[in-house]
Amino acid sequence: MKIDHSLKPTDLKASLSKFWEISGSKIGMIESEYDASQGSPVFTVGGKYTTRGWTEWTQGFQYGAALLQFEATGEEQFLQIGRHGTVDKMAPHLTHIGVHDHGFNNVSTYGNLLRLMEEGFLEKDLWQAEFYKLALKASGAVQAARWTTTKNGGGFIYSFNGPHSLFVDTIRSVRILFLSHFLGHSLKGENDVTINLFERGIQHICSTLDYNIYLGKGRDKYDVPGRTAHECIFNTNDGNFRAPNAQQGFSGFTTWTRGLAWAICGLAEELEFLKKVEDHHFEGIIPKETLLDKMIEGAKATCDFYIQNSALDGIPYWDTGAPLLYKLGDYTAKNADPFNPYEPVDSTAAAIAAQGFFAWEMF
Repeated sequence: MKIDHSLKPTDLKASLSKFWEISGSKIGMIESEYDASQGSPVFTVGGKYTTRGWTEWTQGFQYGAALLQFEATGEEQFLQIGRHGTVDKMAPHLTHIGVHDHGFNNVSTYGNLLRLMEEGFLEKDLWQAEFYKLALKASGAVQAARWTTTKNGGGFIYSFNGPHSLFVDTIRSVRILFLSHFLGHSLKGENDVTINLFERGIQHICSTLDYNIYLGKGRDKYDVPGRTAHECIFNTNDGNFRAPNAQQGFSGFTTWTRGLAWAICGLAEELEFLKKVEDHHFEGIIPKETLLDKMIEGAKATCDFYIQNSALDGIPYWDTGAPLLYKLGDYTAKNADPFNPYEPVDSTAAAIAAQGFFAWEMF
């Protein structure tokens, strides 16, 4: 990936205007033409959105995109799509006990609506704000209950595959636990035991850094720094790590680039947030500086690996170990080719990574 250090935000004005124009058109088409009875839109076939049956993990993006479109353009029709979609369709996601993606679905919708109100894009309404806050509180607690304890006393939010499975992408979804905690909520367990959502969120981040992100030392001294495993498998009887795996990548020993991008984005966003959290919140969990240093190391490694393994224009192919990638020659020295006959590009990974790079710069 070639980085142009001379670019300024104003240089992107014309491109962004075109972007929001196309985005608004696509959001409107999904709203008017997509058959919602088939499930949430996940990817396109022949230029039309279709679904993928494992979970409804993109429904929050569907309505969250409309809210962001309203924020950028001020066009009320997108606020109505986002607000009505949230109220009409998103409640099951708040109490969904079978998934790891609460932070994707519910922060994108209830979270954005609350933020827009706090930032003055929406008229202040106390009870409406309390509705959004209650949704985020409940979502964070439900997500934190999906928990596997590891041998070292830590743990992780387990994926939809089951208690043995830690996904790298959940590092971007874990923010729902922090939101719930700082809105004044906690998870109640057996015998009214109070479970600290902030602590669980930090433990999940540490588990992801320890197992899913390779740093080229210790356990990973044989491997390339910055590489990620989409899934890590654990023995649920004793909490021991067993092996890397891939739900969506080519293998557990290659890097699915969207999972890599989620790690970049999640680490950067959480660093930006955790830097502002007062030290006393970390007491009894991990020293704040120790955690931030650990996260910075992982963030730098994944960013560097992405830059080294994406095409010249910053768009990667779907997996750095894709079996026919070699037929493209030095694919990092030329722009990504979505029409090549061998391996697909992943523009979603590029968009996610770009958001992560921006958050990293803000940090």
